[in-house]
Amino acid sequence: MAKGHFSDQLIWRQPLLGEVTKAPAELRGWLLDSGSLTQRLQQASDGQLSVEVLSQSLQLPRLSERRALKLAPRQVALVREVLLFGRGVPWVFARSVIPMQTLTGRLRKLRRLDSRPLGALLFSDPTMSRGPLEWACIPADKSASLTPRLSTFDQPIWGRRSVFKLSAKPLLVCEMFLPSFKPEFHHD
Repeated sequence: MAKGHFSDQLIWRQPLLGEVTKAPAELRGWLLDSGSLTQRLQQASDGQLSVEVLSQSLQLPRLSERRALKLAPRQVALVREVLLFGRGVPWVFARSVIPMQTLTGRLRKLRRLDSRPLGALLFSDPTMSRGPLEWACIPADKSASLTPRLSTFDQPIWGRRSVFKLSAKPLLVCEMFLPSFKPEFHHD
């Protein structure tokens, strides 16, 4: 993707309760939930959750991603971008950054997720631990930088990210809630 990609323009911060009130009320519970987003989306979509892989390739992570994962400047990682659809509607854009040293041993399977959601694998792994949630907001006029597959939106896009560890090996998962995300199911 071109320079100036969304993750370098965003300021990621750990949510302070007062600042989270800037997010739309219907998103706050989703942004702060430390459980499995995949499982929650499955419930909200009445089991009609699907994953479309937009891209998956070895590349240099963005600066903020390298910092979050404590990677050296020229260290490549497997970067996977997907859209999560609930009931056929694009609900979430997700970007995962998996360092090469994480893709070894039993975690080699992360190279071949295909259209399976990463969250299902993460939350079923007994060695999984999760770092603090961080959140960010893409202003409406910058939303086209999210992914070329999506058009510009007329409202801000809120998202969250955190570093997961499987067997003490890190990976970064970023989830951006698209304006078309309107689940009727509320479990807050």
